[in-house]
Amino acid sequence: MTDRTDPTQYRRAAPDAVLLVAKSAFAAAPHQDMQRLAVQAEGLCGAQTVRIAFTEQGTPSLREALFALIDEGVGHILIISLMLPLEPSFHNWMTKTLKRWRAGDVRPWPSLSVTASPTSSSLMARLLQDLAETAQPLDLPASLRSAGEGSLVPAQKRRVLVCQGGPCNSAGADAIWGHLRNQQERQKLRVTGEGTMTAKSTCLGPCNLAPVLQVFPEGTYYGGVTEEAVDRIVAEHLLGGRVVEDFAYHPTGRKQRLRNLPQ
Repeated sequence: MTDRTDPTQYRRAAPDAVLLVAKSAFAAAPHQDMQRLAVQAEGLCGAQTVRIAFTEQGTPSLREALFALIDEGVGHILIISLMLPLEPSFHNWMTKTLKRWRAGDVRPWPSLSVTASPTSSSLMARLLQDLAETAQPLDLPASLRSAGEGSLVPAQKRRVLVCQGGPCNSAGADAIWGHLRNQQERQKLRVTGEGTMTAKSTCLGPCNLAPVLQVFPEGTYYGGVTEEAVDRIVAEHLLGGRVVEDFAYHPTGRKQRLRNLPQ
């Protein structure tokens, strides 16, 4: 996965950059936690640069952080996964996603390496002990009185479902979901145009077109979705009301294959 030299040499040498990767962050506090970790990791393994990233919702996304480091011309990036528990499929997902991004990028890429689950560390028992010493008592009332508050019914007319079935997850649906959610926040999609809500779903059906998402109220299926496809779907379909035919798959009564497969 490198254009510059033998990747085994980079694995033995100190990385130029360390990328601390978590799953999601919806508010300021978890972002601040990650930044504190980055400060504590300065100089880790001799790396000159430590950055943070998120595989799903949260900025910078893994793609954004990785591409920024590539722009800076780093030679070797060490990716440290901070997720607990770490799904067995994570490394497979990571490899497939990185290969997809690499296939669409004309720049020289650095060599990459990724760590095992945090639970594999011999220091985990010490970490748990340290955490136990931070425990605070919880004050739980004997009875809970209902606040009696109501809820607003969402006014948004559009819904986007992102499939989280096995084939879609294997094809990188988590990264697609994160990119969509970040775009939803950046472009204020809930209150722009007709308003858009997004949600994960179980299997949407056309598994061989993974990763798949579906846009309502039209019910349009999109397959082989990439980050670039999400950007076009947002601009042209969610905001412009026009189906993006380059990625759309309509019910034909016959099996369909993915178009525009990478060579």
